[in-house]
Amino acid sequence: MAARSIGSLTVSFGLVAIPVKLYTATQTANTISFNLLHKTCGSRLRQQYICQKEGVVVERDEMAKGYEFAKDQYVLFSPEEIKALEEVGTHSVEISEFVPIESIDPVYFDKTYYLSPDKGAGKPYALLTEALKQAGRCGVGHWAARGKAYIVVLRPIGDVLTMQQLHFATEVRRASEIDVPKTEVRPAELKLAQQLIESQTAARFEPEAYKDDVRARIEAAIQKKVEGKEISVSETAPAAEGKVIDLMEALRASLEKTESARAQVSRLGPRKAPKRVEEAARPRRSSKRNA
Repeated sequence: MAARSIGSLTVSFGLVAIPVKLYTATQTANTISFNLLHKTCGSRLRQQYICQKEGVVVERDEMAKGYEFAKDQYVLFSPEEIKALEEVGTHSVEISEFVPIESIDPVYFDKTYYLSPDKGAGKPYALLTEALKQAGRCGVGHWAARGKAYIVVLRPIGDVLTMQQLHFATEVRRASEIDVPKTEVRPAELKLAQQLIESQTAARFEPEAYKDDVRARIEAAIQKKVEGKEISVSETAPAAEGKVIDLMEALRASLEKTESARAQVSRLGPRKAPKRVEEAARPRRSSKRNA
């Protein structure tokens, strides 16, 4: 199914203005969610707000927003006051500078959008996209929407221009805030670790190789429930504590396992080798996302 535009923008660099259509790059609608139901009759539950002081249900027309400036002390804001404080949507992105994409730490990356040329904007859109590719740069600018201001990066992926929201510096914790004790690494350990990394190195990241096993398991369970079948609930094995008794031995065993699996795949061929051997020979890829 063709992607549907969620809005329009004007991208400008210098005196060149490019009207574009905006598309979401990710599909949050595909997220599986469960509703809260009344256990006895199966009906949906309605959320209520309870006043902590009086213990009564508060309706929406009796609610107000406030900011807690001290413990249990608030200043109230009217909807009009909050509206006046919000950033006015500009429907435009003005590129203020061009930087190497490598200079932006991935920790700053947030939501991504695709941009396509609007009516009559094919030529300047293609020009900016190709110029960014040739220069090896991305454009940094500002965008205001939904009452908020955003830093955005414009960069090409193939022939498509993408717009990626960035976190502000004040929203990102510095890595130096994390306390990591200084530990000596022995040359022999480092050499084995580097060999293990080399043995599990792939030419490039292939996102299609990572499958969401949890989603597939939930969907299968939902389908069984819909069909009136029971699902078996097995006891979850306890998670490994991650304690390494002998670091050198663990590294050697990991390296031997990877090399043995690769040798078997090479000898039998990927189609004849058992699936578990193929998986062991590949770089380990988890369906879990980094927090």
